[in-house]
Amino acid sequence: MRLGSSALVDGATIPRRFTCDGEDLSPPLEWTGAPAGARSFVLLCDDPDAPAGTWHHWAAYDIPGEHVGLAEGASRHADKEGFKQAINDFHRSGYGGPCPPPGHGPHHYHFRLLALSIDHLPLRKDPSCRDVEREARKHLIAGATLTGLYER
Repeated sequence: MRLGSSALVDGATIPRRFTCDGEDLSPPLEWTGAPAGARSFVLLCDDPDAPAGTWHHWAAYDIPGEHVGLAEGASRHADKEGFKQAINDFHRSGYGGPCPPPGHGPHHYHFRLLALSIDHLPLRKDPSCRDVEREARKHLIAGATLTGLYER
């Protein structure tokens, strides 16, 4: 399985519009090669370089298995797009773009796609990104990663 983007290049700087310094839009993401048994997907974004430990920017889950991507800004229209979102480490539902401390150097932002063997994750209302990842790992059949960099 492969995760890509028309706006992000693996290992390159994330464009400003997808960060807290820009429009804070979720980037367009596309995937190919999902296994035949994939019934749903989870998209995660985290920053392992954050000073206090990994910072969770986004968890989109219960993405229908027939999807092959999410459009730019899809986080702002999750209900219409047919998926759910967790509470991120900014304490809000949805995508929170890269926003590292100024002068802290480049941070790595890992966009991770998880293909799952179930349609819906059994989660309580308003789960955290960590809750989503923990539950998703129990049903994981494939994964892919796209990494971008950002510094302020």
